[in-house]
Amino acid sequence: MPAVTILKSDALRVYDYHCSLGPSDRAYVEEHDSYSLSYVRRGSFGCLTRGKLFELITGALFVGRPGDEYTCTHEHHVHGDDCLSYHFDESLLDELGLRKECWQSGALPPLAPLAVLGELALAAAEGRSDVGLDEAGTLLAGRFVSIVSGKDFEPPAVTVKERRRAVRMALWLDAHAAEPLDLRHIARESGVSAFHFLRLFTRVTGVTPHQYLLRSRLRRAARLLAQDAGSIGDIAYEVGFADLSNFIRTFRRAAGSSPRQFRRSAQHERNILQVPRPRSTLV
Repeated sequence: MPAVTILKSDALRVYDYHCSLGPSDRAYVEEHDSYSLSYVRRGSFGCLTRGKLFELITGALFVGRPGDEYTCTHEHHVHGDDCLSYHFDESLLDELGLRKECWQSGALPPLAPLAVLGELALAAAEGRSDVGLDEAGTLLAGRFVSIVSGKDFEPPAVTVKERRRAVRMALWLDAHAAEPLDLRHIARESGVSAFHFLRLFTRVTGVTPHQYLLRSRLRRAARLLAQDAGSIGDIAYEVGFADLSNFIRTFRRAAGSSPRQFRRSAQHERNILQVPRPRSTLV
């Protein structure tokens, strides 16, 4: 099945799968190589796994566990299907505190709490949200485990110590915003699991760690653009964006104008505020 790799780290991989098989194509046995959650974002397909036959339609969740075999059929359509698929290493699930036995379910129907987070993950993958792709996957995995286990992960009241932790990490993010950071790295610096830190930081600050990191980078970029300090490409890389097109797209979404337009506007305002020198009257 053709797949586009969207994110790849030491513990998390995210793929965009597109399957163009139809009813006349032969079904074959495959095997999961990791713990995975695949959000069906378009189309439908059948799947036989763990002795059960599931019909997955748009909004459903296909669940994979290492070593489990599955066979997909495509009897309901001729236009294929698309899935956004998260693959978690076992070490990451342990860090998140998520129960691996929940990955025995095979599939889940379109449930509103999961579909909402699936769409959030899709928006992050397509650059339509400033929530991190790893954050969206962490939230999706947490909600999935909560539903399957029947145990809600309702966080306790935030203590003074945890509030200080969140504020300290916000300051740390400001100081390290230019570095390549992900949720797992940031959580390790905070001293708690990624799942706990994501919920804690969001509750205390009102934004996710990635949203805060992104806005810290944009604030610095805006200052540098207003000062006319270097090329747009140099500024993008200096503040922490690894891709120029992503910087331009993200800046435009936040500021309502491109970096070039913002720079011109800042230059214009600065020129207006400059007091012209009086001309000499000496002959």
